[in-house]
Amino acid sequence: MSKVLKIMVIALLVVSLALSFGTGCALGTGTPPSSSQGLDIVEEAWNIIFQDYVDKDRLDASQLSQAAIKGMVEALDDPYTVYLDAETYQLSVSSLEGKFEGIGAEVAVKDNQLVIIAPIADSPADRAGIRAGDKILGIDGKPTSEMSLVEAVLLIRGPKGTSVRLLILHQDETEPEEIEIVRAEIELTSVRFEMRQDIAYINITHFSEDTGEELSPVLDSITAEAATGIILDLRSNPGGVLTAVVDVASHFLEEGVVVDIVDNQGSHTVITVNDERATTDLPLVVLVDSYSASGSEVLAGALQDYGQATIAGTRTFGKGSVNVLHQLGDGSGLYITTGRWLTPSGHLIEGEGICPDYELELEGEDAIQWAMDYLKSNK
Repeated sequence: MSKVLKIMVIALLVVSLALSFGTGCALGTGTPPSSSQGLDIVEEAWNIIFQDYVDKDRLDASQLSQAAIKGMVEALDDPYTVYLDAETYQLSVSSLEGKFEGIGAEVAVKDNQLVIIAPIADSPADRAGIRAGDKILGIDGKPTSEMSLVEAVLLIRGPKGTSVRLLILHQDETEPEEIEIVRAEIELTSVRFEMRQDIAYINITHFSEDTGEELSPVLDSITAEAATGIILDLRSNPGGVLTAVVDVASHFLEEGVVVDIVDNQGSHTVITVNDERATTDLPLVVLVDSYSASGSEVLAGALQDYGQATIAGTRTFGKGSVNVLHQLGDGSGLYITTGRWLTPSGHLIEGEGICPDYELELEGEDAIQWAMDYLKSNK
């Protein structure tokens, strides 16, 4: 496994709202070779500016170089590829190193709008009334329309005990609401379990480094309870740590690929199940919705491709990119998309999502009841 893939385990960004890129972030360790095509024109323009511009005292090489990089990044039109100044880069690195303080929600860009994928249950965001699908129009009085995803997230995150004001437009409402949220340290379990008659109901809210270990005793309980089927609820699960996704998949798949990563050269790197994990072959229904994103899409896609589960709900979010954070020579950073995730059968997740086997208009408990009825009718 490459160094980039090994470092991807640091992406528990859904909990702290630290960077909110979901699974797939890594730290770059060097500058890759690049084509010089077009650089001569950039250099020519640079030289003309410094030679001929009338207000020479206004020329700042550092500011101009940052502006040039920002311009290149903006031309890519990729919400997950951004330029970070030196201060923002340091904040990003500290977040990636595991300082999980924030509001407890995952954000992303959808239809050119900053939106909440999901608040973590009982987090400050959840208690303040933030809901999946909410649009974030402003942060502390500043409009988000001119912010990159990273800029917005780094304004939202912060130390516990401090507050942030979000201008929120809830779904199906016309007037925005300003909500003040006090940040906190987020310490939440990711797996919830209960028996519903003879059906095991498992809700994975996000994928943390401990999710695989949290699931193991649950599966032991399922065996002891003589469950006849499993409902795995991934609705509003925004993703998390990729290794945790693989761990969970390994409880349901005896062998095979969990996710295929393709880079800009067309090269493929596959991540396979963990052989040492105990597996279950009970009938499985996976519930998803339009806010099931990133790692939850990887898991649902793998289980669907191998015919190990019936996927029910709505088409998922469609976040399937791998991102690397590079530090530049002046201390600034470049967070760049370097790859795309494919399901084992080759289905592109980015922009496409996972299409369920059964489209459901049902929500909440109604969807759970549908899954129970499905499992019982297919014994």
